[in-house]
Amino acid sequence: MPDVSQIIKAYDIRGTVPDQLDEELVGLFGAAFAEITGRVPIVVGHDMRPSSPGLATAFARGAAARGADVTLVGLCSTDQLYFASGHLDRPGAMFTASHNPAQYNGIKLCRAGAAPVGQDSGLAEIRALVEEWQRTGPPAAAATPGTITEQDLLAAYADHLRTLVDLTAIRPLKVVVDAGNGMGGHTVPSVFAGLPLELDALYFELDGTFPHHEANPLDPANIVDLQHRVRETGADLGLAFDGDADRCFVVDERGEPVSPSAVTALVASRELAKHGGGTVIHNCITSWSVPEVVREAGGTPVRTRVGHSFIKEEMAKTGAIFGGEHSAHYYFRDFWNADTGMLAALHVLAALGGQERPLSQLVAAYDRYAASGEINSRVADQAASAAAVEAAYAQRDGVTLDHLDGLTVTAADWWFNLRPSNTEPLLRLNVEARDADTCARVRDEVLALVNA
Repeated sequence: MPDVSQIIKAYDIRGTVPDQLDEELVGLFGAAFAEITGRVPIVVGHDMRPSSPGLATAFARGAAARGADVTLVGLCSTDQLYFASGHLDRPGAMFTASHNPAQYNGIKLCRAGAAPVGQDSGLAEIRALVEEWQRTGPPAAAATPGTITEQDLLAAYADHLRTLVDLTAIRPLKVVVDAGNGMGGHTVPSVFAGLPLELDALYFELDGTFPHHEANPLDPANIVDLQHRVRETGADLGLAFDGDADRCFVVDERGEPVSPSAVTALVASRELAKHGGGTVIHNCITSWSVPEVVREAGGTPVRTRVGHSFIKEEMAKTGAIFGGEHSAHYYFRDFWNADTGMLAALHVLAALGGQERPLSQLVAAYDRYAASGEINSRVADQAASAAAVEAAYAQRDGVTLDHLDGLTVTAADWWFNLRPSNTEPLLRLNVEARDADTCARVRDEVLALVNA
């Protein structure tokens, strides 16, 4: 019997198939989800992994047996599922393991209007119900079972995004898109249809075995093909999506990666202009550039912890118009506060196509500092290693320390954040400074303490 505690994470459900996650167990999750959402109608979608259609159907059957009407939207990206949840005003379940290897699958859950479900907002209750039913047997069927119907929402999703960003009048752009055999290959053609974009498609064939490279653009090794194609063809830019296409990474006309912080700042400036000001959320690892640009554009920056549940919670609390993370998750009030890399990509295309400069020059105004990127160090004791770093900086003049998320140490011309991984014995380091030499010096100093 699978151990449910091993597959329920902070924000989703994820494990190997069929060892940790099979159709029988997923049916119990469907029944539990129907129970905690009040047996209201729900919507279910899935990615291109070989196990996804069967798992999605099993979940739907479990929910319907408890009395919930289920709408299956079939193949979709995670942000397309959020669209379905907002558009139909129903709780939703998305079957995907994002960029994880092919043997994995998982479930991302949301309440109506794409509101997040995490440990403190439903997952704990779902776990308790599933574990009880594992001991006692499946719950009794409802007196009136729910129905299971199908609905294709891809065109409606694409239409909605195009109403939020107008690209009809931009100059023609040549765009290379690497879908990594993930769901970007399903959504990009529909979203880009009819726009002044020449699309050069890389790895658009849906294949959950990921034959070309991992669908994780955060790893530089996985954007090498995109960078080469942009340089080879003289494209204006390149876009790379992860497996479930909720994150989007950008490379400029030289094939150089554009920092997600720079994308956050660029999109924030456009959203602030559109809404006449407002609050913008950024996590504690985004560049100094982000709050600077937000203030310059007449907005109010708010700093929060890393992770979509914290971002979405803060957006709801503050009424923020936009939020961005260093991991290339971008959140929009106009998209039910949910994250959508596709909408961020449309903003980049609109900004680039609305003027004549190349992307490298356009984003220079939003990329003002030297950064290390995220560096992972395997340690025997996360707490002890972090404490040693904190002790080394606590007595220094001219620095401040905070613990909003891990340890952040800030000086006049640099800062770093050191956070423990929730799933591995790792410490994650991010450093930023006003120049590359200072960034390298601080990076090496902190890593020496971490690895002492």
